[in-house]
Order: sequence, then C-alpha cells, then structure tokens
Amino acid sequence: MTDTGKRKRNFVAAVLLALISWAAIYAAITAWPSQAKNRPIKVGVLHSLSGTMAVSERTVADATLFAIEELNRRGGVLGRKVEPVVVDGKSDWAVFAAAADRLIATDKVSAVFGCWTSACRKTVKPVFERRDAVLFYPVQYEGLEQSPNIVYTGAAPNQQIIPAIKWSLDHLGRKLFLVGSDYVFPRTANKIIAAQAAALQGLVVGESYAPLGDQDFAAIVAEIKRARPDVIFNTINGDSNLGFFKALRAAGITPDRIPVMSFSIAEAEVKAMGPAMLAGDYAARNYFQSVDTEENAAFVSGFKARYGTGYVTTAPMEAAYFGVMLWAKAVEEAGSPDFRDYRAAIRGQSMAAPGGTVTIDPVSQHTWKTVRIGRIQADGNFEILWDSQRPVRPVPYPSFLPRSDWVRFLDQLYGGWDGNWAAPARRSPS
Repeated sequence: MTDTGKRKRNFVAAVLLALISWAAIYAAITAWPSQAKNRPIKVGVLHSLSGTMAVSERTVADATLFAIEELNRRGGVLGRKVEPVVVDGKSDWAVFAAAADRLIATDKVSAVFGCWTSACRKTVKPVFERRDAVLFYPVQYEGLEQSPNIVYTGAAPNQQIIPAIKWSLDHLGRKLFLVGSDYVFPRTANKIIAAQAAALQGLVVGESYAPLGDQDFAAIVAEIKRARPDVIFNTINGDSNLGFFKALRAAGITPDRIPVMSFSIAEAEVKAMGPAMLAGDYAARNYFQSVDTEENAAFVSGFKARYGTGYVTTAPMEAAYFGVMLWAKAVEEAGSPDFRDYRAAIRGQSMAAPGGTVTIDPVSQHTWKTVRIGRIQADGNFEILWDSQRPVRPVPYPSFLPRSDWVRFLDQLYGGWDGNWAAPARRSPS
C-alpha cells in the first residue's frame, strides 16, 4: 500500500474513533439526568452511638432512621429512595466536626440530621456555614443562636426553660438550686433561670456544675443539703444523670422532700436509669409518649412495632422524626434535594406531628411547638400536668437582655474555656 493510502486509512480510522468517542460522551451526557433521578438521595445521620451521650443520642438516631424508612415505604422523595449515611460522633465534638465535613463534601448528602449537646452544635455550625449545607438539630437548647444553615426542631428557651420556671415557682416552691453539666447549655440556661426567678420573686440558693461524663456528685449533693432548696433545676446531660440521682437518693433526697425539675431527661433516660429511681420528679418538654393525639398513637405503635414493645419515644426523637418529614416536604416542593434549591421551601413548612402542630418559623428557622410539664410515673411514663394548649412562637434570644449582651456573655464563656464550648474535664490526682 502506498504512503498516501496508509494516510487515508489512518485518517478514516481517526475520524471513526472520534465519532465513536463523541457518541459515547453524548450518550453519557443525555443519560445522566435519568440516572440521577434513579440514584438515592443521601442524608447524614450524625449522633453519638458511643460515649457519655450515647444513652440519649442512640434513640434519636433510631427515630431519624424510622422516619427515613417511613418515607421509603411511601415511595421515597421525588420518587427516589432516601439513603441514610450513619456516623458515630463518639461524644467528641472534634469527631462531629470532621464527620460533618465529610458527609457534606464526600458523601454529598442533602441534609444532616444530628447533634445533641450545644457544644457539639456550636462546633459543627461553622462547617455547615462554610459549606452552605444544612443541619436539622432536634434538641432543646439555650437559644442565643440563629443560623441560616441550621433548622432548629428542638425547643428555644421560651418553649421549655422559661415556662418551667413559673410553673415550678407556683407549684414546687420559691427557693431553687441549679445544677448542670459544665458547658454552654447549662451555663446559659441557668443565667436565664436566675434572671427569670428573680423577676418572679424566686431565689437561687445555690449553683454548681460537673464536667460532662462525670459520675461523682457527692460534693454537689452535700451543697444541696446545706442550701435546703424547695426544688432542684437540673441541666445535667448524658449518663452523668445516673451518678447525680444515685447521689441524691443516697443522701436521702427524694421527690417528696426536694423534687427535681429536669430539662434533658425524657422517657429514654428514665428507662435507662430505672423508673423507681426517678418516679415523682419532673421534666419540662414539648412532647411526652403519653400525649393523646391520633398522630402520636400511630407514631408510638409504629415505633414499637419496628424496635420492640419495650422501646420508648421521647421529645428529641419526635423532633428528629418530624424534622425528616419537613425536610422531605421541602425537597418535594422545590423539586430538588440540593439545599440551595429547597432552603426557601423549608421556611414555613408545617405538619401535624405526634406532639401537635409544628411549623418552621420563616424568620428564625426555629419551630413553633407546644410546651408541656410532666411528672415521672412508676411505669416510666410522664403524667402531663400542664401544657400550653397551642404552639408557642420560638424566641431564640430572651428579651430581658439586649442581643449584644447575650453575645458578650457567650464570648466570655468561650474565651474562659480556651476557645471551647465546654469546661475542660477534671484531671485525676497524680
């Protein structure tokens, strides 16, 4: 074959190869939208499945997964399966922050459902804001925060702490002792409690803190005995509650003598510690398993059918559940699982949740919800003694101080803890 013939043959081959390549690329491009529509929508489930906070957070992770399963039984979201990516935060805020970044950047999740402590939330908050992603946060907290990248489905201070102060002063007594875990939520909650109690002619007779995870409360209980309060306000979190209540009972402090009003104890913690230890004490929540609504009957029965008849439902679990459902409604409305597309649709979303009607406030991205006070019964359930009868508008910043003063207060806590949102753990004696 001549050189000219060889060049022609090579040219034809090159053209055919280019055409085949372009055809393949075109086919891939045109097929991509169809493939994308069939791919699962990934969401992150980021909770402590180990460590001091696991006693509370495991159940919230279960409630999140329960909601996702319910969505998938209905056909998913936008006709696509919802795929949870579950990560153990290990009760370590640095682990939470790294995991949140990985879920957003690597797993490309549509949203993350997670966190319990405010120290954890404040640690991951910059990650979500930097990545312009969204966290659905299901736990009651101290307020003083409003982020465009967080949807707060738990209670603001005026939906838990502040109503509980007035109720307690009216029904339990005027002298209060404040005890909490030593991080941002209890410190801030107790500042709110002290101010509101003073305004209502109450008196704080003592205030003490222990590091998260601590089990030695003998010294604090001795302080309580000396102060002789009418009621103890408890903002301890995680399994430290077991150590605290053991110390109370060992010192002869029972609900008939000095009752405890708790802000982070629900049915799961009661079950873990044993109802006999806690019966007669109180909690302020937005939901109890004993709420009498059709939606709650379906929620409780469905949950027990899935996880076992002995499993209990709690306020953070309910908030996690409806958070998933409101996310799904927003994605459906926007027609896209990308937060940049559905961020406007999440504002104002509403539904009949197990605990009553809930609505995402379009300004603050906190949730309108009902407030309740309950007393722990011998069977581990709560007798509901009072409720607000209607959803209460969330107010993240209590009005008795200007927002600038609250910001200064938080800055002082953060600086005093060397750039952390919790006090350092005690060192064991050498």
